[in-house]
Amino acid sequence: MKYVRLSLLLILLCGLGYPLLMTGISQLLFPEQAEGSIIKNENGKVVGSKLVEQNFTGDEYFHGRISSIEYDAVNSGSNNYAPSNKTMIDRTQKTVDQLLKEDPGARKEDIPLDLITNSASGLDPHISPEAARFQIPRVAKASGLSKQELASLIDLNTEGKEWGIFGEPRVNVLKLNLAVNGRMK
Repeated sequence: MKYVRLSLLLILLCGLGYPLLMTGISQLLFPEQAEGSIIKNENGKVVGSKLVEQNFTGDEYFHGRISSIEYDAVNSGSNNYAPSNKTMIDRTQKTVDQLLKEDPGARKEDIPLDLITNSASGLDPHISPEAARFQIPRVAKASGLSKQELASLIDLNTEGKEWGIFGEPRVNVLKLNLAVNGRMK
């Protein structure tokens, strides 16, 4: 009987008390992050999270990285194909061909690596500033915005290294596309 009481006590403490305490603390100290880092448009409508990649297919928008999970946050992860895997080789070649078709003046060796590879989670919302700049000709042609204006939007939406030391500069594709959308109106 004492083991049953101990089990119930631990279930209440660890299964209910601790999660509620951590949720309360995170809501208090980090309200934006605790709510999922939600991004809203100028009308207050939720358009996404700055932490999860979305699939932008229109030529007037910047495209993010490839997602092996079809941008489904429920199934985050990667297929972990080896570089020699036939499926991976075919997918990569298809992506390279598509990028060269979208920008006939581009060369294969100019394509930034993050445009033809996926992230480990399949949901990374960022691309490198170089990957964003590579897409400027296509986006300028489709959106009617100038190349200089798009370059400026990329610069405005480039985030530095995490805490100034970790990682590389990056561009959040959703935030960049919201800025592009705002200028097209």
